[in-house]
Amino acid sequence: MTEQVAIEGSDDAPVDPDDLDDVAVVRPTVNEWLGARTLPQILLTCAVLLWTAYFTQRSLDIHHGLGTSSYDSGLYDQGMWLLSRGEAPFITLMGRNMFGDHTSFVLLLLVPLYWIAPGAWIMFFSQSAVIAAGAIPVFLYGRRRLESEWFALIAAGTYLLHPAVGWANLENFHPDSFLGLFIGVALYAALERKWKLYGAFVVLSLLVKEDVSLVIVPLGIWVALRRSWRIGLITVFGSLWFMFTAMYVVMRGLIGQPTLNAWRIPFSQPGDGTGAAARRLIDTAVTNPTQLADHLRADGRPWYLWQMTSPFAWIFLRLPSVAMISALVLFTNVLSTFWYQYQVQYHYALVAVPALAIGTVYALGAVKSKVTVQSLEVPLRAVGIGALALSSFVAAFMWSPMPWGRTVLFHGDPDNVYAVTMREIIEEIPAGASVAAHHRVTPHIAYRTEIYQFPNPFRVVLYGPDRELEGIRLSERADRVDFVVLPTSEDENVADDFAVIEAAFVEVAANQFWVLYERDRSDPLPGN
Repeated sequence: MTEQVAIEGSDDAPVDPDDLDDVAVVRPTVNEWLGARTLPQILLTCAVLLWTAYFTQRSLDIHHGLGTSSYDSGLYDQGMWLLSRGEAPFITLMGRNMFGDHTSFVLLLLVPLYWIAPGAWIMFFSQSAVIAAGAIPVFLYGRRRLESEWFALIAAGTYLLHPAVGWANLENFHPDSFLGLFIGVALYAALERKWKLYGAFVVLSLLVKEDVSLVIVPLGIWVALRRSWRIGLITVFGSLWFMFTAMYVVMRGLIGQPTLNAWRIPFSQPGDGTGAAARRLIDTAVTNPTQLADHLRADGRPWYLWQMTSPFAWIFLRLPSVAMISALVLFTNVLSTFWYQYQVQYHYALVAVPALAIGTVYALGAVKSKVTVQSLEVPLRAVGIGALALSSFVAAFMWSPMPWGRTVLFHGDPDNVYAVTMREIIEEIPAGASVAAHHRVTPHIAYRTEIYQFPNPFRVVLYGPDRELEGIRLSERADRVDFVVLPTSEDENVADDFAVIEAAFVEVAANQFWVLYERDRSDPLPGN
């Protein structure tokens, strides 16, 4: 039996079809395949597995120690649980359809796990696993480009040690985490001209979120210029079409508008849609560029760029085209008025890391292995790898949530008194009951059709797509609430809201830190 095998060309030159030969293919047995694994491959596998186990455990400890919240843990848990029960994913924790908030269709891949063993482990294990697996495409590309699996292992390690990668593991749960793997594989496939693999992971990337085009469009442009103009243009226009469809068909059809985040565009005014906000930004950039420059320098934004790029020792500047695929994401993060977007501790930063990591490998591959200086051979590429390793380690020590770093870590204690007493209280709540609860409690009772973050639905706060509803009561929903779970502490800013409805509820369980109230149907809800 024969099949065609492509002869690998140089990194930037197209492969000549005439170089393809029919060669006999011998399929190795499992034992032969395992025996052929090298020490760097084994070490990478161990690193990915240990990373996944460590961060899964830390995430679950934080979750069970009441370190997660309605946003952004409970809402995804409720949405996927509803889908697993064949129901529409209308998230009562935020008052809108899960796919109207973001078109994260990738979450459908996790729904079957809710048929088998529903639980928070699904979110936190999958998140840690896909983020850790993002080191694999860095290694796969690096071993050929750098002509050394040991160098490739170090490059993969710089991805894992990047501050944005570690923090993304610990920030509740976000579908964006899948991009650590998906974007990395798409880049690797583009560089290696593996077009079927490339197409599959471009599609998977687009299914993560409506705005992934911010990195897929630059990837498509790079492919058009350096690999295949046809595939590149299909990528660009296909991703733009998907973004338009996701926002103006899916999201607008579900929540009445294409996005809820127009306010993040600087210089926008309350009530502006995306188009109006963009026009104000462009007008400011043209008529008052100094104001825009001041905005880009303000609030630590340059420090964010330093933290994102310094772990790679800026080696990618030697040949920057691949790393520049992340430039649009970095720019929009810095441009945003939303503080979280230009902080390395939040998930918005992760999207840029694969292109920076693989772009560094791409640039380092252009450095000669050795140069001769006054009859002395200098291993120049090895020097670059050493600089990369040192820079990555220092950045990880300074800013990553590593157990050996200087960052003060919150590991979470599932047996802390607040968590233990909370679990005692929620055991009293019947399955399927409608509940309004403190935001630290809601992620632990999310498997029900109606669960609200108090004071919703009695007083609307950050609920639904219509901000004009803020402060009002959703009477029909409020009347269906069976239980309320609140902390006993008076500094939780819930006493005033509960005082308004207190006459319609009876205390049924309490301990030192939590109180459970049940609706007394004999009394009408005050204010209805």
